[in-house]
Amino acid sequence: MMNDEFICRCEEVKREEIEKAIEDGATTLAGVKRRTRVCMGLCQGRTCQRLVTQMLLKVEDPAQIKPPTSRPPVRAIKIGEIVEGEDE
Repeated sequence: MMNDEFICRCEEVKREEIEKAIEDGATTLAGVKRRTRVCMGLCQGRTCQRLVTQMLLKVEDPAQIKPPTSRPPVRAIKIGEIVEGEDE
C-alpha cells in the first residue's frame, strides 16, 4: 500500500503521517515538521523535503510554501575540550 511508504527515512515518518498532519491543518513545511519530525533527521531534509513539498502543493498555493528554518550541523566534541576551555 502507498501509505506505508517512508517519506523521511531518518525519522521513520510515513506518508500517511504527513497526510494526517496536512489534514489536521499543517499548511507549511514547518507545520508538518512540528507535527511529524520530518526533515529533522541526520540528512536535515535533503532526502525528504522535496517529497513533503510535493504533498503540500496538492493542497496549498505554491507561493505560500516556504522552506523551513535550517540550522548548521552540530558536531560531537570530547568532554576534555570543554574542560580545557573553562580556564580561559
